[in-house]
Amino acid sequence: MGKDKRQAADGVVDGIDGTAAVNEPAGELGGKKYRRELKRLHAELVTLQQWVVSKGLKVCIVFEGRDGAGKGGTIKAITERVSPRVFRVVALPAPSDREKSQMYFQRYMPHLPAAGEVVIFDRSWYNRAGVERVMGFTDEAVVRKFLSMVPLVEKAMVESGIILLKYWLEVSPEEQTRRLTARIDDGRKTWKLSPMDLKSYDRWDDYTKARDEMFAATDTPWAPWFVARSEDKQRVRLNVISHLLEHVPHEKIKQPKIKLPKRKIGRYRAVDYPFKYVPENF
Repeated sequence: MGKDKRQAADGVVDGIDGTAAVNEPAGELGGKKYRRELKRLHAELVTLQQWVVSKGLKVCIVFEGRDGAGKGGTIKAITERVSPRVFRVVALPAPSDREKSQMYFQRYMPHLPAAGEVVIFDRSWYNRAGVERVMGFTDEAVVRKFLSMVPLVEKAMVESGIILLKYWLEVSPEEQTRRLTARIDDGRKTWKLSPMDLKSYDRWDDYTKARDEMFAATDTPWAPWFVARSEDKQRVRLNVISHLLEHVPHEKIKQPKIKLPKRKIGRYRAVDYPFKYVPENF
């Protein structure tokens, strides 16, 4: 990792961890401004989508971070106004016995983008350097071998024409505690709190060490890591989408003017069928 990049990443990460903070966000981001900016960025994502399809681009976006860092919400903000046939989200479950016997990268390869696709990994092959390592599911020798292989695999991906973006969402221990507690207390979020989240909760320092070693080994000129401050969920969504749009070259494609055709209604008389209507309780 270059000195300037390392200093920038350290400044962001260390600031959230409780030491000297840099680049603190200025001012409040109100809900009205957030919705206005998100609407603008969503329109630009649609433009990007049209360009990706038209030019056959292959885009792969990786999201990593601690539990509660806001990966799911950020991914949802990216995908909620685009086509799921173009923007595909991949969130793989724990590997099966068969997958455990395969080459490690093998289970991820079928999900890489083809021409005209944007694939977003909600956690990725970096599980080996993160949760598997911290929770003791993988030997240290295996992790070190993995970290030595990743730059080569990612270089092959980039040389094949894939645009690869890797984001680490960084959150403070206090904010992580607040978010995990909210999952316990909110029936809409209890599904997000897994037994693994609880087991890993008191391993903050272990995750920090694993993160730092992962960055040192896999932050390369062809596949750099980008760290996004995630204390403010709305702000990180806007920042990541803006960054994504800047790093995937695209142009607006001229679309034909759309006009609804004229239609005639009433040439067919509907039958009096006893439809089973959904109760209108609201």
